Amino acid sequence: MTNQEKINELIEKRAEARMGGGEKRIESQHNKGKLTARERILLLLDEGSFEEYDMFVTHRTKSFGMWDQKFLSDGVVTGHGTIDGRLIYVFSQDFTVFGGSLSEMFAQKICKIMDQAMQVGAPVIGLNDSGGARIQEGVRSLAGYAEIFQRNILSSGVIPQISAIFGPCAGGAVYSPALTDFIIMSEKSSYMFVTGPKVVKTVTGEDISVEDLGGANVHSTKSGISHFMVESEEEGLLLIRKMMSYIPSNNLEEPPITETKDPIDRLEDELNELIPENPNKPYDVKDVIHAITDEHEFLEIQRNYAKNIIIGFARFNGMPVGIVANQPDYLAGVLDIDASRKAARFVRFCDAFNIPIITLVDVPGFLPGSAQELGGIIIHGAKLLFAYGEATVPKITITLRKSYGGAHDVMSCKQLRGDLNYAWPSAEIAVMGAKGAVEVLEGKKLREIVDKEERQKFISEKEEEYIENFANPYQAAKYGFIDDIIEPRNTRFRIIRGLKILSTKKDFNPPKKHSNIPL
Repeated sequence: MTNQEKINELIEKRAEARMGGGEKRIESQHNKGKLTARERILLLLDEGSFEEYDMFVTHRTKSFGMWDQKFLSDGVVTGHGTIDGRLIYVFSQDFTVFGGSLSEMFAQKICKIMDQAMQVGAPVIGLNDSGGARIQEGVRSLAGYAEIFQRNILSSGVIPQISAIFGPCAGGAVYSPALTDFIIMSEKSSYMFVTGPKVVKTVTGEDISVEDLGGANVHSTKSGISHFMVESEEEGLLLIRKMMSYIPSNNLEEPPITETKDPIDRLEDELNELIPENPNKPYDVKDVIHAITDEHEFLEIQRNYAKNIIIGFARFNGMPVGIVANQPDYLAGVLDIDASRKAARFVRFCDAFNIPIITLVDVPGFLPGSAQELGGIIIHGAKLLFAYGEATVPKITITLRKSYGGAHDVMSCKQLRGDLNYAWPSAEIAVMGAKGAVEVLEGKKLREIVDKEERQKFISEKEEEYIENFANPYQAAKYGFIDDIIEPRNTRFRIIRGLKILSTKKDFNPPKKHSNIPL
């Protein structure tokens, strides 16, 4: 065979590998409204940057007639490329080859790029579209999953890991995405569950659809497993590119700084009037967020889950930050199990990757009731407290209005190593609200007053007295628990100046193998 013939053979084999399971299966994939594995990669990465590894890998199984069914690449496309010029490793499961099922060699390909990503300090993005373990390979496919899981675990907090679910993801396959930092699901074509509807029906008798059991909407609103729900794969891939603009490549780097023309000292006069005079009247905290961030931009995470707390990425003077904010517009911004879990994991992500945390506080307390107590609100609330207390990144806290009881402590208070703790003049920092406090403090006197009008007058007087003496920011400022009381319209400038001061901050936790966070 001449050199040219060898080159032609290479070209033919590359063309064969790029066809995956063949034209009919590619057409079937497109008919379902889904892209192929390589089409997804080309949309995700910078044009011309993708370099594929292990294109000529095939499986090694002889049982069940598999030896006669071989496809180059064996159901997963792996390699590296760039997003905005930054190195990224990626694997994309190919549903046109054996339904994207995971084999021993399939797993080895993924493990190879995960190992290399750790060595060079680059993110890993996984595009999932798989029928699960390849049954014909038995325990070897299960071992392959475990190899991937182990790498997910060791990579956690070292390099960012993002999972996009663009098709089925069931059984053991769900645990790799669950171990990564963020999960994106496409609205009509993806689902995740440990056991499918047929098994559920057989074991429990429950009759449930694929969508209701593990669809994108369920995991975006009820379980909180999915961080983003997108209408199309194209939207999901562009979203990943946007996310990466806020995140460093590894835990030893700082977040990427971008240029902005948004003035540092831009004043937002409407913030001075934003907080309602009535302390029980809601407002949308996202109005505050959009008013103070660069270009008024905010990338919200888990927007449809635990809406009483808001999390997401933004920038101040070009520097990426993570924002955590109570949402008075939903359940009065109260902390519950779901909100605590949601915020705690985000705080820990930001801390792992050197992203400063801005906390906007308006919290009346923890949600009361037997459902919350029996569901473990003590442990789940402790997760958020633990996350803030453990975090060593710059932490700036702004108390907008209510900050009551244990929830005050949990929301990045000064004693949890808050670096800069500011308050608006509308802030109410106390053990509890005026109404509840008067009932406790003046309970005996109230029982003695029979006349309703006299009783109500007494309550009103005592509530005003309590607010004046306790439910204001000056009491906390008197003890140094609040560093300054600021004019709302100056919030953006004070945050930016604070971030600049804290840019050289050094804080350390005691030497240990790892923490035992309440789980």
